[in-house]
Amino acid sequence: MSISQMRQPVAEKKPKSLNIHNDERIDPYFWMNERDNPKVIDHIKAENAYCDAQMAHTKKFQEDLFHEMKARIKEDDNSVPYKYNGYWYITRFETGKDYPIYTRKKESLDAVEEILFDCNIMAKDHSYFKLVGISISPDNKKVAFGVDTTGRRQYTIHIKDLTTNEVLMDNIENTTGSSSWANDNRTLFYTKKDPVTLRSYQILRHSIGTESDVLIYEELDDTFGVAVYKTKSKKYLVIACYSTMTNEYHILDADHPMGKFEMFQSRIRGLEYSISHYEDHFYIMTNKDGATNFKLMKAPTDSTGIENWNEIIAHRKDVLLEGIDIFKDYLVLSERSNGLNCLRIIEWDGSEDFYLPFESETYTAFTSINVEFNTSKLRFNYNSLTTPASIIEFDMKERTQVILKEQEVLGGSFDKNNYQSERLWANTADGTKVPISLVYKKGIGLDGSNPLLQYAYGSYGSTVDPYFSSLRLSLLDRGFIFAIAHVRGGEYMGRPWYENGKLLNKKNTFSDFIDCSKTLINKGYTSASHLYAMGGSAGGLLMGVILNEAPELYNGVVAAVPFVDVVTTMLDDSIPLTTGEYDEWGNPNIEDFYWYMKSYSPYDNVGEKTYPHIFVSSGLHDSQVQYWEPTKWVAKLRETNLSDHKILLRTNMDAGHGGASGRFEALKEDAEEYAFLFDLEGITS
Repeated sequence: MSISQMRQPVAEKKPKSLNIHNDERIDPYFWMNERDNPKVIDHIKAENAYCDAQMAHTKKFQEDLFHEMKARIKEDDNSVPYKYNGYWYITRFETGKDYPIYTRKKESLDAVEEILFDCNIMAKDHSYFKLVGISISPDNKKVAFGVDTTGRRQYTIHIKDLTTNEVLMDNIENTTGSSSWANDNRTLFYTKKDPVTLRSYQILRHSIGTESDVLIYEELDDTFGVAVYKTKSKKYLVIACYSTMTNEYHILDADHPMGKFEMFQSRIRGLEYSISHYEDHFYIMTNKDGATNFKLMKAPTDSTGIENWNEIIAHRKDVLLEGIDIFKDYLVLSERSNGLNCLRIIEWDGSEDFYLPFESETYTAFTSINVEFNTSKLRFNYNSLTTPASIIEFDMKERTQVILKEQEVLGGSFDKNNYQSERLWANTADGTKVPISLVYKKGIGLDGSNPLLQYAYGSYGSTVDPYFSSLRLSLLDRGFIFAIAHVRGGEYMGRPWYENGKLLNKKNTFSDFIDCSKTLINKGYTSASHLYAMGGSAGGLLMGVILNEAPELYNGVVAAVPFVDVVTTMLDDSIPLTTGEYDEWGNPNIEDFYWYMKSYSPYDNVGEKTYPHIFVSSGLHDSQVQYWEPTKWVAKLRETNLSDHKILLRTNMDAGHGGASGRFEALKEDAEEYAFLFDLEGITS
C-alpha cells in the first residue's frame, strides 16, 4: 500500500446522551474532550499522519510556495518610528529571524539604539512564544510585558528595569498580558483570568517588590469581561466592563493609585459606550437613545452620569461611527458609509470640518498609532486589494501628507497595475444586497472556468475590509480570483448589518454567503467545479453550515479552527468564552435559542451528503475553539460522506487559536492550505 493509500483514521464511538428541553442528542465522539486521554492524542496524531500521507505528493510544492511567499517579505524590516514621552519606539526584524526586536531611541532617531526585547532570544527554548502588552512606566525606567509560551492566551506579566536591564522577581501569572502604570512609576494595574473559563474577570493592583496584590474589582456577571487601561491624556486609569451589548466604566485619577475607582455610568442592558478624556470633559461614543450607528456625546469630568451627557455628533442612519482620536486641537472621527472607511477631521474651535479624500471602491483606511497629543499630524493606514499597505502622515493644519512607509513586495515581479479589483452586489432571497470585494489578475474571461476562493467571517460585528496581501499573490498569479463576501454579522454596511446577522438572525450570515456564491457563478466568474470557500473560527462555523446546506456549490472548503459544535459548547459554561457569547449566539438553556442553534449547528447537522474536498485546521492548545470540535466534526463528516473526496485534519500540537507563533512559521500553514487548493485545480507548480 502506497503512502497516499493510507487508510483514513476511524474514531472510536462511545455514544453519550445529551438531554435538554425534552430533546436528546447522541454524541458518539463526546469522549474526545478528554485532553489527557492517550487515546485522544493518538487519534489526533493519526489524523496528522493521514494528512501527511494525503498531502505527501504536494510536499515539494508546499516548500516552493513557502519560499515564494517568504521571498516577497522584507526580512530586515523596521516599523515606522513613533514618539512617546521623549522616546522614539521602533520594532524591527532581522534577516533569518522569526521574531520581532523591540527598541527605542531617546529624543532623536540618531541616538543610540536601546534594545527592550529581542524575542528571538526569548523564544529559543519554546515551540510557541508570544510577547504582548509592552507598557513603559511614566519615568521611562521600567517596562511591563506579558509572555505566553503555550498558545492558550494565558500570559505571565514580568517587569524589566530598563536602567539595569534586569527582569525583576515580580511574576504575575494567568493574565491577559496587558497592564497600566499609575503615575507613581511603581504601581501597576492588570487583569486576571479565571483559570478554568479564561474569562477576564478581576482587576488587581501590584506594587513593585510586593508579593500579595490587591483585588480592586471583580466582575461577578459571567457574561462580562474586564480590562484596565490609561487614557491618552495620562490623567485617568480606567476599568472597562464589557459584554457583547453592554458597557460600564470606572475611573481613577492616575496620580492617586491607592484611591478608589469611581463609577462613570453604571451598566444598563443594551447601552454601549466608550470614553475618551480631553481637558475638563469625557467624550462618549454611544448607542444611547436608539443611536444604532452610534453618536458622540460629552460629559464634565466631575459629573459623568448619563443624565449629564450632551450630544456633539448626532446619530446618522447611513453612517456608522466606528471610533474617535483626540488631539489637542483636533477631533478625528472614523466613520463607515456604504461600506467604505471615512476619516473626518474637526477642529475643536469649529473652524474646520472635512474628510480625507479616498477614491477607490475597494480600499481600507484606518487611523494608526497616534499616541502624541499635542500635534497636528495624524497617522493613518491605507491599502486596497491591489495596493500594498502604506502608513501616511497627514498634517491636519496644512492639509498635506507624506507617505512614511509603503509595504515592499520583494522579488521584482509585482506590479499593482497587473491586478484588477471591483465590488459586486449579490441579491438575497429577502431582498438584501450583499457586497462582494473581488481581486484578480487582469485579462481573465468570465466563462466560468476561473478558480475562485471566497472568504468571509461574519460574526461579532467584525468587518473584513478589502486589504492587500502579498501571500495572496500566489493565488492570483496562478489564475485564482479572490473574493471577500461582506455578509451580515459583520458591520460592513453599518451596525444594523451586524444586528441582522446574530442571535435569531444568525442564518442570514449563512444564506448571504451562499447567495454570494451563486452570484459569482451566475456572472461567470467561476463555476461550482472551480469554487472554493475559506473561513476561520466563527468563519469556520460558516464553512460548516454551507457544507451542510449547499455542498454542491463548492469543489473544496478550508475551515480553520472552526467553531462547529455550537450547541454542546454553548451549553458548557466551563469552556472559555461560553457565557460571554450568549449575546452573540443566544443562550441554549433558553428553549427558543436552543432549537434555532440546533437547526444550523454544523456538527448536529452533518448528514449523508456528497461533501466536497475539505481541509480542516486545529490547535491542541486553542482556548477559543477547543481542539475537540474540529476533531469530532471531521470524524462525523467521514462517517456520513457519500463521496470519495478528501477530508483532512491538521492539528498543530504546539499552538492555539492563532496558529504558529513565528513570523515565517505561519507561512508553512498558509502554504499547505494553498497547496490543497492548487492540487484540486491540477496546479502543481
